[in-house]
Amino acid sequence: MTTSTSEPAEDLIRAEAKALGFDLCRFTDIDEAWPAAARLAEFVAAGRHGEMGWLADTAERRSHPRAMWEGARSAVVLGVNYGPETDPLAILAEPSRGAISVYAQGDDYHEVIKARLKALAGWMQRRFGGEVKVFVDTAPLMEKPLAERAGVGWQGRHSNLVSREFGSWLFLGAVLTTLELAPDPPEEMHCGSCTACLDVCPTNAFVAPFQLDARRCISYLTIELQGPIPAEFRAALGNRIYGCDDCLAVCPWNKFAQAGREQKLAARETMKAPALADLARLDDADFRELFRKNPVKRIGRDRFIRNVLYAIGNSGDPALAVEAERLLEDPAPVVRGAAVWALRRLDGARLEALRGAREEADPSVLAEWA
Repeated sequence: MTTSTSEPAEDLIRAEAKALGFDLCRFTDIDEAWPAAARLAEFVAAGRHGEMGWLADTAERRSHPRAMWEGARSAVVLGVNYGPETDPLAILAEPSRGAISVYAQGDDYHEVIKARLKALAGWMQRRFGGEVKVFVDTAPLMEKPLAERAGVGWQGRHSNLVSREFGSWLFLGAVLTTLELAPDPPEEMHCGSCTACLDVCPTNAFVAPFQLDARRCISYLTIELQGPIPAEFRAALGNRIYGCDDCLAVCPWNKFAQAGREQKLAARETMKAPALADLARLDDADFRELFRKNPVKRIGRDRFIRNVLYAIGNSGDPALAVEAERLLEDPAPVVRGAAVWALRRLDGARLEALRGAREEADPSVLAEWA
């Protein structure tokens, strides 16, 4: 598509995207077949989506971008760099502190990026006409395959997007439009024989290259799973209390990554290495205040404290046993169960003493102490 000026529409859109704070802007048409749909169907059929029922419920809408919007002809795929300033795996060597995934250490990226997408889409419509719709993660549009087709990056063996320019650290958004825009060439895979992302996984969540079993993934377990985390995975969590960056952080392409420049997405000081003891004392109001405008807020206080307690149990720090003991009385069953596990790891004798006292008082309360 061209405009009344000598500059192609694509160049003008890229310039506007950059002015709005996007680090990458690429284009693709959406006429061709969508192989990602078959991979998603296989993933769901095997039950690897776990409790994420919304993936199964929206599988048909995810089958092709036009299943989302029949009138769409092109996609503008945008990327915002959120590269960390330091090694995101360094926190794993501090077991009395919590590890929060890099993407969740600043403001909620959905809100930051959606505002920019709407601004870009509105500008496009005013300048070129046509219809537009914006998407950022929460809608059933498969953004990673779309980004690969637009040349933003490629999906590595861990199924995450990798960029030659920004490594593992890109938030994605898209504008679908009825305009016919010239597509950029798709990106090829540049992983070679490297399997670092698969090998590093603490829970062996990759059943094969490009195939993730979410039910074993620490990001799924700490964020999506609502009940107790299966016992077989608890030790492997280490001090990861929200998400996991291991497969992203070990990618060799991160040697080209740059620290993100968007201040709203930058890590808050309170998120970089929070003390588990402090986090364990959060009530609901404290939790909501600490994680205001932050992605962690969506899992709620109880699920978050569950994660903190598993980390406390893995800390090897006897001083944290008092936090686990206190939370044996928490109103939430998922918290009480995690407290039992943590106290057993740190001070089994104390747990048994408490068990004896409880059994004398009321044997019915001990079922969750098994």
